[in-house]
Amino acid sequence: MLDLDLNKILSLKQCFFNKTIAVIGDLMIDGYFWGVVNRISPEAPVSIVEVDEEFFRFGGAANVALNILKLSGIPIPIGVVGNDNNTDIFNSLLYEAGIKKDGIFVDDERPTTCKTRVIAANQQIVRIDKENKHPISDNIQKQIIGFFKKNISSIDGVILQDYNKGVLTKELIQEIIRITNSNNKILTVDPKYDNFFEYKNVTVFKPNKKETESVLGIKIDSQEKLKNAGNELLTRLNAKYILITMGAEGIALFEKDKPLIQIPTKARNVADVSGAGDTVISTLTLALCAGADISEAAYIANYAGGLVCEEVGIVPIELEKLFKEIQSEIK
Repeated sequence: MLDLDLNKILSLKQCFFNKTIAVIGDLMIDGYFWGVVNRISPEAPVSIVEVDEEFFRFGGAANVALNILKLSGIPIPIGVVGNDNNTDIFNSLLYEAGIKKDGIFVDDERPTTCKTRVIAANQQIVRIDKENKHPISDNIQKQIIGFFKKNISSIDGVILQDYNKGVLTKELIQEIIRITNSNNKILTVDPKYDNFFEYKNVTVFKPNKKETESVLGIKIDSQEKLKNAGNELLTRLNAKYILITMGAEGIALFEKDKPLIQIPTKARNVADVSGAGDTVISTLTLALCAGADISEAAYIANYAGGLVCEEVGIVPIELEKLFKEIQSEIK
C-alpha cells in the first residue's frame, strides 16, 4: 500500500530547478517524413509517398536529456555522434533547445544514429535505421571517462541510458558506476538486454516488464512471479531499488527486506506509449535529486509517464503541467 503526503510531493517542485543530471548513453535523432500515397511506383510494386512535412526530434539518450530540460533541470548529455549530415541536424536541435554539447564526442568511424520513419495516412510505411552498434573505441571511451571525472563534482545525478548501440560498454559502465558511487551521487539505469547484469551497485535499476522476462527467462503472469523477479534482480544486481515499469499496469517498486509497492498507471486515455520510459527515468532521477524518497519519486515519475502516454508522438512533459496535474488529484 502506498501512503503518500501529496502536499509534501507538491513542495518538491521548486527543488527540481537547476538540478544537474548527466545522461550517458546512446544519443540519437528521430526523423519523420509525413505525406500521402496516391499511386504505385512504375519502378517497383511499392507506394510512392509524396512528402508534405519532414522534421527531426531527439531520440534515445538525447530525448532523456530533453526531458530533464523540460522538467527544469540542467542536462549534460554524454555520448558519441558521427561526422555526417545527421550530426548537423543533431547540433541544430541542441542549439535550439539550449543544451550544451561539451560531453558529446565525434567519432569519424560511426554515423550519428538516426531512425527515420516514413508515414502516410497515419500509417508507418517504413523505418530506416542508420547506426553502428559496435562498441565505441578505447579512445572515445577514455574521452568520456575523462570528461565525466572532470565534471562529477558539479553533477547531482547520473542516468545511464542504454539502447545497445555501443556507447555503454562493460568497461565504461563499471567505471562510471565506480566514479559516481565514490562521489556519493544518485545513479539510475534504464537498461537494455546486452549488458543487463553489468549494472551492479546503482541507486535505481529500471527495466521494463518485457526486458525483465527476457533476461530471467520467465513469464510474469502472476503476483508471485512478479515478486520473485524483482527480488532476484535486487540480489543479482545489489541495487538499492528495482523499479519495473509494467505498461498499463503501472510501476512495481522493490527494496530489500521491504514489501512490494505497486503504483497503478495514471494514463486516462492511452494514445501513444512512445517515450514514456524516457520520461519515467528522467522524472524519477530529478525527483530523487530534489529530495524525494523512492516512493515519492516513483509516484511522480509514474504520473509523468502516464501523461506522456496521453500524447501522440514523443512529447516531453513540462514541470508546470506535471505538478498541476498532481495538484488536481488533491482536490
